[in-house]
Amino acid sequence: MSEKAVQRPGGRSRRVQLAVHAATRALLAEHNRGDVTVPMIAARAAVTPSTIYRRWGDLAQLLADVALERMRTDTEPADTGNALSDLIAWAEQYADEMASGPGREIIRDMLLSPSGSTGCWMITREQVEVISKRANSRDECFPKVDAVMDRVVSPIVCAILFGVPQEQGRVDRLVRDLFKCVEP
Repeated sequence: MSEKAVQRPGGRSRRVQLAVHAATRALLAEHNRGDVTVPMIAARAAVTPSTIYRRWGDLAQLLADVALERMRTDTEPADTGNALSDLIAWAEQYADEMASGPGREIIRDMLLSPSGSTGCWMITREQVEVISKRANSRDECFPKVDAVMDRVVSPIVCAILFGVPQEQGRVDRLVRDLFKCVEP
């Protein structure tokens, strides 16, 4: 969503957002991505194209907003009982999801929108922070969140962007190598 758009928790603004997101997801499921246009989305959502342009600015921003909504999760990362296995489980799931067809679409949409990539980064970071806080509450060593983003998340996304096949055990090794740097 564009920074100039006013976000309200409910009311007409929320109904418009839900209708436009639903229309966008439906059209993307029915058509090639390059064939979907703002007027098509507006017609499906029963709003004017100017409503979409005013709220999102352009199609890239709208697609990024829809992708960000898909990335948000209602559940916390799995609690396996210790920080190392929590992060391995989360990172392996993250790598699988982002390397999937829908995950690659999310990455593409984020890259086409300047604010989208920041939002994607923040959502991912929030998930890592949950694992970090859980580890701290158990008095376990845990790397700095920035280190996880730099040494685990970034290599995963980079490999996906450049089409490098994920070799078996790579994510596990990334996490274990990072933990070697923080163990007392």
